[in-house]
Amino acid sequence: MHKMLNNLHKVSNKIREKHPISILARMFVYLSAAIAVFVVLFLLGYIFANGIPNLSPKLFEWKYSTENNSMLPAIINTFLMMLLTLIIAVPIGVFSAIYMVEYAKRGNKFVSLVRVTTETLSGIPSIVYGLFGYLAFVIALGWSYSMMAGAVTLAIMVLPLIMRTTEEALLAVPDSFREGSFGLGAGKKRTVFRIILPSAMPGILSGVVLAAGRIVGETAALIFTAGTVAKVPEDVFSSSRTLAVHMYCLLNEGLYMEDAYATAVVLVVFVLGMNGLSKLIAGKLGKANG
Repeated sequence: MHKMLNNLHKVSNKIREKHPISILARMFVYLSAAIAVFVVLFLLGYIFANGIPNLSPKLFEWKYSTENNSMLPAIINTFLMMLLTLIIAVPIGVFSAIYMVEYAKRGNKFVSLVRVTTETLSGIPSIVYGLFGYLAFVIALGWSYSMMAGAVTLAIMVLPLIMRTTEEALLAVPDSFREGSFGLGAGKKRTVFRIILPSAMPGILSGVVLAAGRIVGETAALIFTAGTVAKVPEDVFSSSRTLAVHMYCLLNEGLYMEDAYATAVVLVVFVLGMNGLSKLIAGKLGKANG
């Protein structure tokens, strides 16, 4: 009987696959995937073709000047900005998601309000965050154009992304993990931090990587908060520029297009390397938890 049902299921699947609507839908999916791959490859090819020939040692000198347009200070600033922003945003986002999923009661109105707020904040343009950071941190708090003002602004900007991805990762953990832990006598805190969080870590890491990618590529919010000084800051309250801002400044001046393309190559390689490293870490975490 079971074998007969399997045969009938296979026959019905073959009939559905030969249906004109199924064939059309499958062709549309393949076409969409091909277009997406083509666009990505075209952009990468265009950037590399225009940028790699313009890479030169002068672009990696320690101090920036109008003669070398060095991007090395911007590379260091990008790493420092990303690190400082994630130090601020990741603990707040992850622990907020843990509270909403693991500790808050079902149907909690406060949790519903937080979710609606985070979804609303995730749709606000970055220029609005930049204006807010300028008024709140640069002017009101007197931080001036500084790395700290930029990092706090970016932390507010990526916080909804980290919260939502962490929440989805925690919800994806089967309830049997929680029940088994409680059944063995573990408490709530031990269950959350020893069972749930390690299982959800690949998903949480994916959200952190997405947030880091947005930080690296952000321009508008940083121009209004961190400034455009092309040097490594002495402290977190000094002005600085990241790679994306550096590229924008070169393009805006209109005199250093070749150097701007070279900067774009480094920026793309930076993002690709970061994503590759995160996938490697996530894969190892998944195997360790599996």
